[in-house]
Amino acid sequence: MTRNPAALADLAERGVEVRYGDFDEPGSLPAAFSGARRMLLVSATDLERRVEQHRAAIGAAAAAGVRHVVYTSALGPEPPNPAVVARSHHATEQALVQSGLAWTVLRNSLYAEYQAPEAEAALATGTLTHNRGDGRIAYVSREDCAAVAAAVLATDGHEGAVYDVTGPEPFTAERLARLYGVLGGRRVEAVAVGDDDFVAGLVGAAGSADDHLRYGAELVASFGRAIREGYFASCTDTVARLSGRAARTLRDVLEPRLAGDDDRSRTEAAPGP
Repeated sequence: MTRNPAALADLAERGVEVRYGDFDEPGSLPAAFSGARRMLLVSATDLERRVEQHRAAIGAAAAAGVRHVVYTSALGPEPPNPAVVARSHHATEQALVQSGLAWTVLRNSLYAEYQAPEAEAALATGTLTHNRGDGRIAYVSREDCAAVAAAVLATDGHEGAVYDVTGPEPFTAERLARLYGVLGGRRVEAVAVGDDDFVAGLVGAAGSADDHLRYGAELVASFGRAIREGYFASCTDTVARLSGRAARTLRDVLEPRLAGDDDRSRTEAAPGP
């Protein structure tokens, strides 16, 4: 299902049935979901509106006869997780539990692919400025998240399960700086700062005048705080156990991107989950 079927013409050519549907147009959803037994609900991107969008999708799925919804959430979304994304994920999980449908929650760690810009900035300056404190996080490849979702959709026995989907190794900021240095061939020093100073550093000369930039900086800072306070510390074998293949390491993901050998690095732009 997509808001723009033409954009998925390549999938249609391979035999995938592509249907129009828009979370903001609830009337379009029952027909889009018709005939489905299981549905993967990928979290929407507008943090202010996505809870209502997700509720509309869940309600339409129930009306269309879908029996099992799989949702892409985030690690530890329960209050008081300070990550900006946590509240909407928690509300959606609660909506699923109350829906009467079978459900599975995939709590994805932060995506390894989105560490590439941070690594590039750290290598350019020799400094990894962060607000993570001594917290740890096991970054996960989006490809591994997709493999887990496919496995859950294609096999039985996952109803009511909550899976933490993470990479295979936890990183502190110090260890992250060392990895960046190895990949870039220069020393990178991890420098811890407070949340306000971290936001100010990201906003830079634009100051408070650029609301969009400040919002993005505060979003990233909220992830750092969540790492610092232990909400993203989970490190599991979910990828290997459910997909049947070893999880990709952060180095596996970053090495081709930093070397400019991976075309996908030019098209990925949003922090997640």
